[in-house]
Amino acid sequence: VINLTSAQQPAQYSLYNFNKFNFNPAYAGLDNSLSLTGVYRSQWVGLPGKPVTQNINAHLPLYIFSGGVGFEFENETLGNWQQSKAMLAYNFQMPVGKTGILSWGLSGGILQRTLDGTRIITPEGDYPSDPNPNDPIDHMDLILPFAKESASALAFNFGAFYQGEKLEVGLSAMNLTEQAVELTNTFYKPERTYFLYAGYNFDISRNLTVNPSTLVKSNAVQTQIDFSVIIKYNDNIFLGASFRGYDSDNTDALILIGGMKLSEKISLAYSYDLSLSNLNTVNNGSHEILLSYNLGKPIGKGKPPKVIYNPRFL
Repeated sequence: VINLTSAQQPAQYSLYNFNKFNFNPAYAGLDNSLSLTGVYRSQWVGLPGKPVTQNINAHLPLYIFSGGVGFEFENETLGNWQQSKAMLAYNFQMPVGKTGILSWGLSGGILQRTLDGTRIITPEGDYPSDPNPNDPIDHMDLILPFAKESASALAFNFGAFYQGEKLEVGLSAMNLTEQAVELTNTFYKPERTYFLYAGYNFDISRNLTVNPSTLVKSNAVQTQIDFSVIIKYNDNIFLGASFRGYDSDNTDALILIGGMKLSEKISLAYSYDLSLSNLNTVNNGSHEILLSYNLGKPIGKGKPPKVIYNPRFL
């Protein structure tokens, strides 16, 4: 007998527009210098077994090869599941028009899944209050493990990204090969998931910009959409809000966003999700914090500037 369960597989993020490399390998290097990003997310605070996610990535342009490279590590715990991945990415970039860049990227790496059998509780199981080798736990289920089990599999992602002076558009697909992670008696199949991103920058005044954006996530069966608006003042302080969901059956959360530059190279962003789904009765919202660093100068052989000023007249 084979029993199947399904759920959303990619980690959820509210600060997606500050971390585009996370869902699209074609974005590697498009920050025009070495870029480092770290994210911590605690989802549905107060709910036992809530998802807790950490993500670290780094990417930079390789002008000599007309492309970019990047690395990403992600770890997430969900109840008795732990899932992690380590990915390397490379892309090729080509100019489009006077100011645009079109990038094609591929990433590959390892997915690992760990199932902690010691944290599983079944309705018919026997769980002594003080277990010992002579009186072990018993799930009364031959499929479920009594200890931790881990397995891994290869994974590949593909993406395309257009970056213009004002407009950004990206399309990517995760888990192209859908290779299963096989444990002893169970297996985890990562479904192919598609991401469509679009964002635009409006200059309201010399010191004020508005950035609306959207992120569509779909496995071709179910779809979820994020709508966001970020207002930035003096290229330093920013505030905004997001809405996740597009109808009464899909509504998930209203997200409040804020942050600032701590220095010329370091930025801090924070989001708080107000749950709007039926889960709002059993959790106290979700917290996410993002810290990013950009070196702010080319690495290695770079492209010369369009205008070279004579230093005698600066």
